[in-house]
Amino acid sequence: MQTIKQMLFTGWTLMRWLRLGLGSIIGVQAIQQHDSVSGIIAALFLLQAITNTGCCGSQGCGIPVRKTPATAEDAVYEEVK
Repeated sequence: MQTIKQMLFTGWTLMRWLRLGLGSIIGVQAIQQHDSVSGIIAALFLLQAITNTGCCGSQGCGIPVRKTPATAEDAVYEEVK
């Protein structure tokens, strides 16, 4: 299990930076406009950036990696008439 320090300071990808930027911009606008709905949206983006999660969870939408490379012998063909 990762420590909180490792989770916060490692794994900063483009999407994580984008969420942080959007959350910050929307948060500033929410404060300036006194808009609570925008504040909730900003908090959601900032939470996702800090915890490195998305709508599906951490790498929830990722495709699993095959452990062994696929070869031609692995393929099974069936004749269709």
